[in-house]
Parts: sequence; structure tokens; C-alpha cells
Amino acid sequence: MAEEPAAKNVETQKKDSPKKAEEKGEKKPANAVPAADKDKKPAARVVKVDRPEAAKPAKRAPAVAKKVTKKVKKKKNIVVHGFEVFVGFLGKTVFFPIFGFPFVVIILVLGSIFFTFRMGFINLRGFAHSIQIIRGKYDNPDDEGEISHFQALTSSLSATVGLGNIAGVAVAVGKGGAGAVFWMILIAFFGMTAKFVECSLAQMWRTIEDDGTVHGGPMYYISRGLEEKNLGVAGKFLGGFFAVCIIGGAFGGGNMFQANQSFELIAKYVPATTPVMGVNPYALGFGLLLAIIVGLIILGGIKRIGSATSKIVPFMVALYIGTAIIIILMNVGRIPGLLVEIVQSAFNPGAMYGGLLGVMVIGISRAVFSNEAGIGSAAIAHSAAKTDEPIREGMVAMIGPFIDTVMICLMTASVILLTAPDNKTLQAMQSAQKNVYTLNVALAKAQKEKKAKAIIAGLKSKLSFAKKDYKSKSKGAAITSAAFGSVFSWFPILLSIVVFLFAYSTMVSWSYYGERGWAYLFGSGSIMIYRMLFLCAIVLGSVANLGVVLDFSDIMIFLCAFPNIIAGVLLSGIVKERLDDYWTRFQKGEFKEYK
Repeated sequence: MAEEPAAKNVETQKKDSPKKAEEKGEKKPANAVPAADKDKKPAARVVKVDRPEAAKPAKRAPAVAKKVTKKVKKKKNIVVHGFEVFVGFLGKTVFFPIFGFPFVVIILVLGSIFFTFRMGFINLRGFAHSIQIIRGKYDNPDDEGEISHFQALTSSLSATVGLGNIAGVAVAVGKGGAGAVFWMILIAFFGMTAKFVECSLAQMWRTIEDDGTVHGGPMYYISRGLEEKNLGVAGKFLGGFFAVCIIGGAFGGGNMFQANQSFELIAKYVPATTPVMGVNPYALGFGLLLAIIVGLIILGGIKRIGSATSKIVPFMVALYIGTAIIIILMNVGRIPGLLVEIVQSAFNPGAMYGGLLGVMVIGISRAVFSNEAGIGSAAIAHSAAKTDEPIREGMVAMIGPFIDTVMICLMTASVILLTAPDNKTLQAMQSAQKNVYTLNVALAKAQKEKKAKAIIAGLKSKLSFAKKDYKSKSKGAAITSAAFGSVFSWFPILLSIVVFLFAYSTMVSWSYYGERGWAYLFGSGSIMIYRMLFLCAIVLGSVANLGVVLDFSDIMIFLCAFPNIIAGVLLSGIVKERLDDYWTRFQKGEFKEYK
């Protein structure tokens, strides 16, 4: 191909007449060839170089440089590409759809249902007793542990109550309609027992050092509990696997994602600025400030975390629910119709929402992702509670999914559905979703009827554009903000404050979860290294676009479910025996009351 320009030059100059050659300032050769003999070889003498030889490499150099640059880029990106492929494989495995349900969701749901029946619906018969324990009726100050029952509950709640309760629920309602709310509440009911089992187990197999420091959580009851079942090797492997996953989850979803989303909330209130070395100065300043205020809490360990969350969580939950109740009361006339719509849509949703199965998948998945029942993370916080009755702490833990999903998520969904007629953001999302559904139906019909290729290609193009449009409008936080703003214009500002508190408290609690996993793998002596890394990750999360790294972290959180559910099922018989004994003593009034 490099010779083509020269060939064209030859042909062009062959066609030049002697007269033209003279006009160009060239001498007419003495032995000029007649026109009839132009195709003979002597004419080739006319092509003697019109351009310097140096010009050739000058034209070819850019092409060579591009090739070299591409090769260098390929070498640089091979690690990133490999990591993306690995994360994609993990994601496809963990979220592999079975009848529309992600694989991990099926594991968690089946585990929760199994535990509920195995424990004789303790989530119902023990609910009132759980409230008594949380209020401190049985708090013995001399019991071993680091925090109270209430502090353990608020620590675990601060890790689960977050952006998912606001943005995630909004998207679930937008995609699944009112019927998704019913399935969210139902699965939260079963999830309560999953929390009961894992947190009871965490108390049974915890260890306490001479200085009172508690080591507990799934990694301990998985390894030691399975060893008692003559599955020591499997227990050690699964325990270590859980520890690795909980550390990864702590740095990503429990840290960098929260920092990133927190800055996005305040970014609209700060003036535009020019990045310095590719970094937004405001984002960097925010990250440093956030790292400092998080560090003030986590450097004090679980005692300071428990003390902080026992104040932050009740305040933020009360603020959010109180605001939601005001909006609900201002739309009180729509409540009866809303309740009917939730139940009817749960079993007879429109085809646009994917039918019954589609709504079930959306509602159940949202509940599982929100309250983390069966993941095992909450068991780490509850293992540090002061008690000599493991079952008692399990009773406390099962209130978590009720507060997280039944109360907070239900409030979010109710506000969105009640204000839907005035919520243009929600209407835009639903309109885009309807457009996607209509085009999907049209494309399926065209393919079935074997329409012309041009028609099918046109529908595919429109569908691709419609999906992008739908994705751009599926902004959960914006939908919730619009719902709150439909009543009072300043409510979205209040919502931003609540969301920041949610994110902050999530980081505080998840730091402890990751710390316990770190201590399990590397020993307590290196905990300060972990804490420093965790604080650095906050700054990184504020300024960086981490993409696939956060995807990997989310996957690691859900990978925790597999060893946790396996161990929970294998050890459920022990929990059942301890529960029966505890319940018998409780009914006989054998427990000492302190309040």
C-alpha cells in the first residue's frame, strides 16, 4: 500500500504533454517521445523525483507511531481487561438468573424460609419479647461484651439503612409498580429469622480477650462450628473465604461507594471548578474532611462506634420517617386506594412490569439487597453485645429487617406512590419503561412474522435508544427527592442531610465489619494498618471513578451469603435446641429483670 502514491504520480505525469512540462518549468528532453510512443519505457524518466526522499518517511511515521501506541496501550490495559473479565464472570455466576431470580437471591430467600419454619416462626412469637430486650429490660451490666443490645442493633442498622432504602426502593417501585412493595415486605418477614439464626450463632462461638475485646462473626462460627461437625477443613476454608469477602465489601460498598455518592449530593451546591491534575479540589477536600470525621469514630473501636450509632441512627430514622409521615398524612385520602393497589398489583400486575414473576423478582431482590439478611454482616456487630444468652441477642437482631424494610422502605414507597400524580420524574421513568415494553413487543412480533430485515433493524435501533433513555431516567434518588419536594420545596434539602447521615453511619459500621475480617486473617496487631487503609479509601472514593472496582466489591458482599447460609443450615439444629431451652425459661419467668 505504501507504493500507491508513487504509482499515481507516474500515471499523472505520463499524461502531461511537453507543453505542460514547459509550463511547469521543466526542460523538454532532446529525445522527446512522440505521442504515439508514450507508453514506452523512456517515458518513465519523467517521474524522476518530484519530492524529496525524506518526505516518504515523514508521511509514514504517524502510522507507525499509532501502531506502536496501540501496542503499548494494549499491554497496559491487559491487566485491567483481565480484571473486568474476571468480575464479569463472578457477576454472571452470583447473579445467574434462575426463573428470573438471581442465584444469590434464591439462596438467601430459601435459607430465610427454611430458618423461619425450623425455628417455629420465632419472628412472630418472639417479636414483643425482642422489644423488651432492646429497651434494656434484661440488660445486665456485668455480662461480658463491649456494647449494649441497643447499641448492637443500631450498629447493624447503620450498615444496612442507606442509599438502598431511598434510591433502590424508588427504582423498584418505578420498575415493578406498587406490587413490588408487597413482595418486599413479605421477604423481610422471613429475613427476620435469618438474622436471628446468624446472630445467635455469632454469640455462641465468639471469643473474648483478657482486655474485653470481642472476636466474633460468621468466620468464627463457620470455622469452629463446622469443626464440631467433623468438617474442620471445609470450615477453615469457608471461614477464611468469608473474611476475605467481608474485607472487600467493606472497602467498596461500605466505604468508597458511600463517599462517592455523598459528594454527589453536595456537588450541586458547590461552584464549578477546574480540576487540578485531574482531581476536583472540592471532592478532595470533602474526602479528607469525611475521612477525619469517620476516623474520629472508628479509631475508638466498637465501643465508640456503638456509642455514636446509638445517637445517629435513632435521629436519622426518626427524621426520615417523620418527614415521610407528614407527606403521607397530607395525602391521607389516597391511602385506602394505595393499599388496594399494592395487594392487587402484587398478584395481577400489568404486562409492562413483567407480569407476576417480574414484580416478584424486583420486590424480593430489593428486600434482600436492602436488609442483608443471610449475608452475615450484622452478626459481627451483634457478637459484641453484652449478654450471656446467645438466643437473646438473636431476638434483638431480628428486629433489624423489620425497621430497615418494613418501616423505612415502606415509607419511601408510600411517599412515592402517593405523590405519583405530581411526580414528573417518576412519570418520565415510567413513560420510558412503557416505550421499551412497546418496542420489545413490536420487535418480537416482527421477528415471529419474519418481517423485512430493514424493519427489524429499525425496531432494534429504536429499542436500543429507548433502553438508553430509560436508563438515564431510572435515577432513584431523583425520584424520591421529587416525591418529597412535591409537598414542600425545601424537603429535598432535608432528604440530602438524611442521605448523608445514612452514608456516614454505613461507613462507620462497615469499617468494623472489615476490621473483624482483617483481625481473623492477620491478627489483632495489624488492625491499625487496616484502619489507615480504610480512611485512605474514603478519600479515593470521593475523587475517583472506580467503576468495575465497586462492582467487584458488591459481588464480594453477596459472596458472603454462600458460606454463611451453608453454615447456618448445618448448625440450625444447635440453635433450635438453645431456642427451645431459652423460650421455656422465659415463659416460666426465670429471667432477672433490670428495668
